[in-house]
Amino acid sequence: MPAKHLPVFLRILSLSIPLGAMHAVAGPNIQLPRTGISADELALLINDDDPLSRETGTYYQRMRQLPEQNLIRLRFPAGKTTLSPQEFEPLKAEIDRLTPRHIQAYAAAWTQPYQVGCMSMTSALAFGYDEKYCSTKCGPSSVSRYFDTASTYPFNDFQIRPAMMLAGQNFADVKALIDRGVEADQSFPDGTGYLLNTSDKTRSVRAKLFGMTKSVVGAMFPIEEIEADSITGRQDVLFYFTGLAQVPNLGTLKFMPGALADHLTSFGGQLTDSKQMSSLRWLEAGATASYGTVTEPCNHLQKFPMPAVAMFHYLSGATAIEAYWKSVAWPGEGLFIGEPLARPFAPTLTKAGDEIFRFKLISPKKAVWRVEQADSVMGPFQPTTRGLPVVAGRNSVRITVPPSAKAYLRLVR
Repeated sequence: MPAKHLPVFLRILSLSIPLGAMHAVAGPNIQLPRTGISADELALLINDDDPLSRETGTYYQRMRQLPEQNLIRLRFPAGKTTLSPQEFEPLKAEIDRLTPRHIQAYAAAWTQPYQVGCMSMTSALAFGYDEKYCSTKCGPSSVSRYFDTASTYPFNDFQIRPAMMLAGQNFADVKALIDRGVEADQSFPDGTGYLLNTSDKTRSVRAKLFGMTKSVVGAMFPIEEIEADSITGRQDVLFYFTGLAQVPNLGTLKFMPGALADHLTSFGGQLTDSKQMSSLRWLEAGATASYGTVTEPCNHLQKFPMPAVAMFHYLSGATAIEAYWKSVAWPGEGLFIGEPLARPFAPTLTKAGDEIFRFKLISPKKAVWRVEQADSVMGPFQPTTRGLPVVAGRNSVRITVPPSAKAYLRLVR
């Protein structure tokens, strides 16, 4: 089985990270591992009939420096929560026609509509409208082939372009969200992941995964498993996964830039008119991405983010959109909202001296990397050192590059 199709729990034992573009530092060109999509692979969808969408799109393009060819301008009625499949079909055809082939994911610059028929807007954009992604009588729905894969090219590998909505009640909220996402990039924030098993046992079904989550991710990042309905006054929240219809005390918390947070309940994805807590409340409290369902999903684990999967991919360097999408096995009814390109843990390389570089990453386990060199970007590459040992968790590894080193280097696990 190819590595990109292995479940995360197997890949922890045999991790193979694909290489990415050359890292722009003075001196030799050093190739870092590719762990996620880049801004030039994200298309921005803008509804020109929605003033907030236009303002959001203009700001997001500037902050993420998206190429003009990545902007897809549409026109459809603003202010509706739901599009019918018949209304969505020509819109999706126009999006497909205008999307450059290299695009791997979508950012949708609107808050409404959030639903298409029985599907969420983000899943309808990713898969096209198809009722196999919806459930009947609390049954299962179709599986996403992108679930828990190592792929960093979802469209190339699966013909899926995951989508996330830049959602908010007003431009001030959306601007703050975008700013947090940009601030998060390669920041390697300190923080804690909070896993709450609440008194609402129907909505706390993910608690059965918490022990596994701590064993899989605990060596990479601090995790607290808590038996309570909420946390209060915590100033270091990077992950918050819980199960309640309404989550109290969000205003007492400090979310770190890049934080992922959601609550398992039926209608969190009904952003503007939910009878329960809208997933927008997480973004307003300071989270950078969240998730909720738009129709009754029942409490199937597969229809909600699996904490171990989301955290593992995020800590390994994926973007918010990739980590969240990979964590939901049956995402047809689920809405992804937030700043898609936030990537706090992308491996980084900084120059620390004339011949010294620092390679920063979070590793799922103890391992050894090596430096290889070549005269050309095409190789052939040959080892230069005995290896770069890393530990499970945070690493800042010293790399010495003598003046005699060849022009192209790469880091290989």
